[in-house]
Amino acid sequence: MTDEIPIPDKVEGAPHPRETPVLYGQGAAERAFLTAYTSDRLHHGWLLTGPRGVGKATLAWRIARFLLATPAVSDDGLFGAPPPPETIDIDPEHPVARRMLAGAEPGLATVTRTVNDKGRLRDEIVVEDIRRLGRFFGLSAADGGRRVVIVDSADEMNVSAANALLKMLEEPPARTTLLLISHQPSRLLPTIRSRCRTLRLTPLDPDDLQSALIQTGCDLAGDPIHLAALAAGSVGDAIRLATLGGLGMYSELVAILASLPRLDRQRALKLAEATTGRGAAERFDLTLNLFDILLTRLARTGAAGSPPQPEAASGEAETLARLSPDQDAARRWAEAAATITGRMRHGQAVNLDPAALVLDTVFRIEQTAGQRT
Repeated sequence: MTDEIPIPDKVEGAPHPRETPVLYGQGAAERAFLTAYTSDRLHHGWLLTGPRGVGKATLAWRIARFLLATPAVSDDGLFGAPPPPETIDIDPEHPVARRMLAGAEPGLATVTRTVNDKGRLRDEIVVEDIRRLGRFFGLSAADGGRRVVIVDSADEMNVSAANALLKMLEEPPARTTLLLISHQPSRLLPTIRSRCRTLRLTPLDPDDLQSALIQTGCDLAGDPIHLAALAAGSVGDAIRLATLGGLGMYSELVAILASLPRLDRQRALKLAEATTGRGAAERFDLTLNLFDILLTRLARTGAAGSPPQPEAASGEAETLARLSPDQDAARRWAEAAATITGRMRHGQAVNLDPAALVLDTVFRIEQTAGQRT
């Protein structure tokens, strides 16, 4: 059923980026764009990069709204040109803002993964998705206005789609701005990167993350400092953690770790059982991600000589410091992280039993902890 198809450019549990009124923590990126605009150095291609979930799509929609709602500056007129804009904020009652919210703005086109002939969401953006822009450029060229394209995300283009987009960047249509969202710009063609100006977005600090989460209406049960530490400044990750009970799951992982060298097997079995059954696929995937975070924080503790701050669970710092007290331990945990993460993801890919995979991971962590000299 089509209503069960996920929206590719929207985080589950959060408003769509076009519906997000305020962008928190990315003032530097906004100022960089506005400076380029007001100094008449508006590039035709912009690459919005940074970790997943820090506001790249929200910024793209804010830029698009600003460009389409802001008239071109001219010197003629009785009173001369208006002063340059000092912000990219646009009144939500502006006609452009209202049309964009309704998905009816003729000057804007979006490119995301589409549905295939079987009614399923594709894993990649295909060349037909890019070629449809030709019709968009043709239909909107007559009005002489500005046009904006948002590609979310450019990382998901296959080779043919990337080459088709590259041609547009090489010969951009008049008064057109292309906004490419990229979580991993290294995956893009170097020629695409070289034809775009980059705006780098950074992880949010705990205060901005908290404000952004409140804006989404997300249930903020649990310690916000722990949530910020686990989410690493990503609103998208924080929403996923909050909606799936990630804070509680990570706390259980830390408790299991704290029981070493005498493993609390009952706790481990309970954690494994939580990843099975109907509708548990997302919890299983999150559990694997939390294992990865825990192993990384263990390695960082030994390498830095102290646990990462702030804590991501009560008692975490003491447990990390005990199990990873020095550089030798850091190397063991780093090697274990690479091996264990690889096994987890391989097991997930070949559909191994989730509970068995979780228990295997716990036992390997127990084995690594026992290698202390």
